[in-house]
Amino acid sequence: MDKRITAREAVAQIKDGMTVGIGGWGPRRKPMALVREILRSDVKDLTVVAYGGADVGMLCASGKVKKLIFAFVSLDFIPLEPFFRQARQNGDIEVMEIDEGMMLLGLRAAAWRLPFIPTEVGLGTDIISKNPDIKVIDSPYDDKEWVAMPALKLDVALVHVDRADARGVCQISGPDHYLDDWMVRAADNAIVSCDELVETSFFHEPARAREVFWERCATNAVVHIPGGAHPTSCSPLYGFDVPHFKAYAGFAKEGGLQAYLDQYLGDSEEAYQQNVGGLDAIKAIELPTY
Repeated sequence: MDKRITAREAVAQIKDGMTVGIGGWGPRRKPMALVREILRSDVKDLTVVAYGGADVGMLCASGKVKKLIFAFVSLDFIPLEPFFRQARQNGDIEVMEIDEGMMLLGLRAAAWRLPFIPTEVGLGTDIISKNPDIKVIDSPYDDKEWVAMPALKLDVALVHVDRADARGVCQISGPDHYLDDWMVRAADNAIVSCDELVETSFFHEPARAREVFWERCATNAVVHIPGGAHPTSCSPLYGFDVPHFKAYAGFAKEGGLQAYLDQYLGDSEEAYQQNVGGLDAIKAIELPTY
């Protein structure tokens, strides 16, 4: 059972108009190498579901996104992702802006094959008035109202992990696996990039097995890309690249995304990594201190 494919083969499975969930959280453990491969492709009109960071900003600015379903789009120390800000202000994309917990419930509903999950979150807020697709329903048991958070069904999920084996067993050893497990389970096709490809025996150690958050049968493809989360972090392997993010934000003020891509993207992940100083430089980035 060998699920290994290349990044180009992975992105070839994404078709125009699909709904794509992107794992990670802001500037943390995003599948950026797969996002860069999307930028090199002709795919368009995507609906993107994400706790967003530069992944969302780049895809919006490149014209790949038709609709964005999000709870936030941030680079942390740059509170609002700059290219997303421009797309939002210019009305370039359709949006469903929801609470972080509502997104979790939407992914859970999709994973559990439910049409919706009831919640009190969002009652009396503009989440309801600004999102006509989110309905308020009456309880069949009492006189309460509930928000019916609809399932966020994904055609494809893209996530990045520390380590994986060829069968699709994945390890996340950082302090938080975010909502990646629900992204994977909510998707018809879960594509996982990993920093390290390991033998299955690696997971025989109980401590490592406890860092596996979904079943290998839920992983459809594995793409081995060391440093593939850059410029986001992949704790504990490397931190997020603050100087690179600052330079990236500068292009939003002058030059635009195309100038950024011209300088850094290249025609392959190997070219990109050479343009940012090489894999050794990525692995040497210190973890952030909070």
